[in-house]
Amino acid sequence: MKNGTQQNNRTTQTTGYYLAFIALGLSSAVLGPTLPDLAEHTQTQLGDISFLFAASSLGYLFGALLGGRLYDRLPGHRVMAIALGGIMATMLLIPLIPLLWLLAAVLLLSGIVTATLDVGGNTLLVWVHQDKVGPYMNGLHFFFGVGTFLAPIVIAQTVLASGDITWAYWILAALMSVALIWLLKSPSPTNLGSAQDNPAKQANPILVALIAIFFFLYVGAEVAVGGWIYTYAVTLKLSNETLAAYLTSAFWGAFTLGRLLAIPIAARLKPSHILLGSLAGSLIGVVTILLGSNSLAVTWIGTLGVGLSMASVFPTTLSLAERRMTLTGRVTSWFFVGASIGGMSLPWLVGQLFEPFGPQIAMSTVAASLIAAIGVYAVLNFHSERERSEPQA
Repeated sequence: MKNGTQQNNRTTQTTGYYLAFIALGLSSAVLGPTLPDLAEHTQTQLGDISFLFAASSLGYLFGALLGGRLYDRLPGHRVMAIALGGIMATMLLIPLIPLLWLLAAVLLLSGIVTATLDVGGNTLLVWVHQDKVGPYMNGLHFFFGVGTFLAPIVIAQTVLASGDITWAYWILAALMSVALIWLLKSPSPTNLGSAQDNPAKQANPILVALIAIFFFLYVGAEVAVGGWIYTYAVTLKLSNETLAAYLTSAFWGAFTLGRLLAIPIAARLKPSHILLGSLAGSLIGVVTILLGSNSLAVTWIGTLGVGLSMASVFPTTLSLAERRMTLTGRVTSWFFVGASIGGMSLPWLVGQLFEPFGPQIAMSTVAASLIAAIGVYAVLNFHSERERSEPQA
């Protein structure tokens, strides 16, 4: 009877995290398609309104740094519910704000609560499933992709019916209430970091730093490909704007499909094997794009390969980390800090180099970042294996 209750709790908790990550995807994908309308609402130019991305990213960095500590001190589902409620509140406010500075402040707050929810879902899922978290982690990130896929559709249909983005934001906020109610009604998992009976798995600062650096390099590469493949294709005259937009959609579509395919794979293979194959596949795909810089067909093949290969890197790295240490909220937050800084800095670097050195510098920079990530992974693997082989005092 006890095992049956525990299994029911795990199923209920996992469902709540999946619903929360659909909501996370909805909120993450809403800004881009509504940017022109927000510029009109605030009577600003698109060049000025793009500052909202920086405000949101800065907020995410603060949330990643501070939010994880809350999960070590408070019931996890309560923290996630508060963060989700904060996201819903900002979604209700955003289309009503007529001032750019005030809108930026709301986006800063949105970034903080978004990071808090993101860290929480990843941390609590590990607490629920522990060393069997692999397929569930890939499932979690797949449902984030579902949210990012649905948001533009909801926005397009709502704007078509109402003529404005206000109802689009409000409908998306209403959809998030399902996850909020579910989390409030389900029990929070036990904090693994509060148990001191397994000192061998306590977090080693060197391993935490290596994984954070790895996330910096990998997420920077991921965001750079997704953010620059459109401009890369158009500048090289491989396609017009419409085909380049389809190419970007194909990357994220392959990315989401890859996470779905990774669920059964993660149940059969070790995280280290999956991660090595994914990194190698990502690098091969980027090199293919570089070698095919005069061919749209080759660029498509490389882009789809990169999307499929990159899909499982982030969740698989978290699964691997769970096997090396106890993932507390504070430890997980450091991983997301590294990811957040990488997601901001590498695409910015590509932008600085793009015009002086030409479009190929975008994929060359991504390739260099992936090679560095593979090097960090090798050091990480060597260090963790050596640590495990040493006798415990």
